[in-house]
Formats: sequence, structure tokens, C-alpha cells
Amino acid sequence: MTGRRRWSTEEILDTAAELLRTSDAESFSVRKLAAALGTDSSSMYRHFRNKTELLRAVADRILLTAMDGYHPEGDWKQRVTALALRLREAFGEQPQLAGVWGRFGSGGTGSRLVMEELLQALRTSGLPDEEVPARYHRIVILVAALIASEAGIGTLTPKEYEQGMEQFRVAVLGADPEQFPALSHFARDIRPLGVDRQAAFEEILAAQLAHIEAQMP
Repeated sequence: MTGRRRWSTEEILDTAAELLRTSDAESFSVRKLAAALGTDSSSMYRHFRNKTELLRAVADRILLTAMDGYHPEGDWKQRVTALALRLREAFGEQPQLAGVWGRFGSGGTGSRLVMEELLQALRTSGLPDEEVPARYHRIVILVAALIASEAGIGTLTPKEYEQGMEQFRVAVLGADPEQFPALSHFARDIRPLGVDRQAAFEEILAAQLAHIEAQMP
């Protein structure tokens, strides 16, 4: 009798990532993953203690992808910006995992590489060492929130996106000027959330970095 195949950790993560392309962290389960691999859940627990640990490992692979071939260049602000844009691009390829990263985080090699580069960049900025951790934390929260927000739009089907755009046009352009005077005044200039996401991402990040620079002694 032929025994069941033993799946490697990388093969398990590959399959988990593929399942997460068409689902979210809530509907994803170790049982579904095991079924996709043609095995039972107990074999998954030889590699990961629970679902959360598995999800963190999948998200960490995105961070590894982002850091692959990365070489720091420029001043500290350029380094932070380049790192953030690499993360945005990597999660843009698999937007469902952006929410996983934002919620569960990651504790693997990819996470350590991102943390190391961000901390190194901040140390070269001239900030006192005692201020670096707090500034690091603010930047990570901002970048994770921006990426997760953008990823939510990235998971929409073309039909869902167009329906959302139509609802936006109705809500904004059809606003009663007596009840919503400011909205009516700016209606033709207000842009939907899905427009110019990269430009907004860069501007918001640049504002945070400028704020840090302004606080330096």
C-alpha cells in the first residue's frame, strides 16, 4: 500500500497562497488547504501549529519577494520610499494577502529584512537612537494601512468596480446642495478612492517623512 505523499513546507505555502488568491483569511482554513493537497489536516500541523502561523508564513513570502534583489540607494527618505513602493508592488500582485499581513503580521525572514532596512534607513537620518523605534512603528502602520486599503480595491472584479464608480457618481453628483452644500460645491473635483492610488500613496508617505525630518534637532 502506497503511503500518502509528504508535502514540503514550500509546497504547502504555494498552495495556501493560491487558495488565498480567490478567498480571504476568514474563509481560508487548514481543512480546505489539506483538501486541496489531497491530505488531511493533521499533516499540515506537522509544519504549522495553527492557521495564524500558516497565514503569517504566507505573508512573509510576499515580504521576501519584495526584498529580493533590493539594494539600498539614496538618502534615508529615498530608501524608505523605495522600500514602501516595493512592498506595495509585491502585495499588489496578490492583494488578498495584504489584509493578512495587516492583520496577522509576519515573523519570518522577510519581515526581518524589511525591519532591518527600515531601521537602518532611519538610523542614517540623524534621528537619536531612542526615537527610531517610535518613528519606525508609525511608518509601518502607515504603509500597512495604505497597502491594505489599496488591496481592497484590487480584489474587485471589473463589474464590481464599475458598480462602485456608478454609486460614487450618483452619491456625489446627485447630492442635494441644501443638505450637502460642501459636497455639492466640490462634487466635480472629488475623485473616487480607486483613482491615482500610487500618487496618493507617495504623497501621504512623503508627508510623514517630511514630518519626521521637521522634528529632527
